[in-house]
Amino acid sequence: MATKRIFSAIIGLMLMLSASAEGFIDDVSLKARIGYSIGGTAPVDLPASIRKLNSYTLQPNFSFGIDATKPIKGRWGITFGVKYENKGMNEDAQVKDYHEAIVRGGESLEGRFTGSVTTMVREWMVTVPLQVSWKASERLDLRVGPYLSVLTNRSFSGYAHDGYLRVGDPTGPKVELGNDQSTRGNYNFSEYMRRVQWGMDLGADWYIGHRIGLYADISWGLSGIHRSDFKTIEQSLYPIFGTFGITYKIR
Repeated sequence: MATKRIFSAIIGLMLMLSASAEGFIDDVSLKARIGYSIGGTAPVDLPASIRKLNSYTLQPNFSFGIDATKPIKGRWGITFGVKYENKGMNEDAQVKDYHEAIVRGGESLEGRFTGSVTTMVREWMVTVPLQVSWKASERLDLRVGPYLSVLTNRSFSGYAHDGYLRVGDPTGPKVELGNDQSTRGNYNFSEYMRRVQWGMDLGADWYIGHRIGLYADISWGLSGIHRSDFKTIEQSLYPIFGTFGITYKIR
């Protein structure tokens, strides 16, 4: 319901602007986009406590959007858009002496974990990019600028397994963790996730026909996915994703 209200408000605003500024939009081009994103949420500097990536599973990271480009001068223009997208991740990593807070058998434990950690992230959001565009050639457009995202659905959960937790500090009591529901340590930090995120986006559109083209974007989050008061994970995690897809020129 929240998503429908957001889209209704955006469409209503676009209609109002169209009605009051017909001359202004005469040379505006309009494109629809559909794409798929690959990436993850990660610290900028990988800490020594994260040793290696055991596995990475592709997620339904689809993106659906529409944007308008207004020529400003010569090859330069301004692109404004809106899209609905998911920045999800499902990965398993090998860690050593990694700060972790878990629930095991109804008991809450916190300390330093050595073993494997599986993390599952879901972030469905409405994203509004504002970019400077440059027409490099008749077929190639380049774009760069900031974006703002409002999350409509979010979750961050997982479990620690196949290792041991030193409760409190690296010399604390040792708790063995297995790999099934009863012996692993679960966690859920969804309530600490930001509802609003922002970052930078760099993209390119390559036209393969009069209306149809291909595009590629790289988005780099500048706000961590968790609130600043969340300290369980010592490093801030940023959404870093690449998106590839198809564009269709509506006008």
